[in-house]
Amino acid sequence: MLFRSLVARLPYPSRAVQRAVAIAAVVAQGGIGVTGSVVRVTGSGLGCPTWPQCVDGSLVPEPRPELHALNQWIEFSNRMLTGVVILVAALCVITAWRVQMEHPSRRRLVKLAWAMPAGVVLQAVLGGMTVLAKLEWWTVAIHFLASTPLVWLAVLLLRAFTEGDEPARWLIPESGRRLLIGLVVVMWTLLVAGTTVTGAGPHSGDPNTHRLAVPVELLAQIHGGLLVLYLLMLAAFGLQLRRTGAPKPLRRRYVITWIVALAQGGLGSLQYALGVPEALVSFHVLGSALVIVATAMLWCAARDRGPAPVKSAAATDPSLATAS
Repeated sequence: MLFRSLVARLPYPSRAVQRAVAIAAVVAQGGIGVTGSVVRVTGSGLGCPTWPQCVDGSLVPEPRPELHALNQWIEFSNRMLTGVVILVAALCVITAWRVQMEHPSRRRLVKLAWAMPAGVVLQAVLGGMTVLAKLEWWTVAIHFLASTPLVWLAVLLLRAFTEGDEPARWLIPESGRRLLIGLVVVMWTLLVAGTTVTGAGPHSGDPNTHRLAVPVELLAQIHGGLLVLYLLMLAAFGLQLRRTGAPKPLRRRYVITWIVALAQGGLGSLQYALGVPEALVSFHVLGSALVIVATAMLWCAARDRGPAPVKSAAATDPSLATAS
């Protein structure tokens, strides 16, 4: 296959390159949600009212009396950022594939890498549905929620580049494992509840969009209650770590998760108290991505898959393989 032969000609990616590509995937998958929130809070969700075109007959914004130029370009710019995400996703696949050519057992690494472009396609389809549905609140919620597992998988990809492919061995007892699984479930429930607050809140993406007909105060209380539950489960998990003597990397990830979760909770409270100003909405979306990243890192640190395979001299210098 031509593409395979082209990838095989590439130099073996160093650990630094592997890490940089995976970090770029984490940033891209989390960042596209933040830019989407900017579209929403500026009321630019229908700046490009059709899909995949921006306006009927044109892929790019064109002056229209019913559309503000700034709103058009904000929405169009967000669509163009998808190209950056696609590029990063392609780099993930190429890098992982090149690694697997040297280490055929690294199938899990390649599968995680392929999740990145697959997620981009899914998000593009959901984004088109959201526009065609005129930003109905539930389509916006689905569009956002679909990005959350991609952030999680990007963190797993980052970890996979630095670990082996042995069956996962838990570094915590069964009780700690159950607490960690429960923590992850609560985290995603918290994210779902957050989308309902958005659906009933003031920032719809377009003034004519239907809103969720539930008091936003009630939804915010449910959202806040789930955050308290997340923190309580995180505290219980910490007590388990202290009792069993967890490895230092796991303890460090635990502290980071606390810092991120408390910062996100404080930001959410401030946002609600100030009447949900636009800038804080985007920072809160960024915070949700960071909570996912921190929790995923905690999850990864609680398991061990052995060391990553060491690259051979032939992989580092292809001429050696030719000479042999």
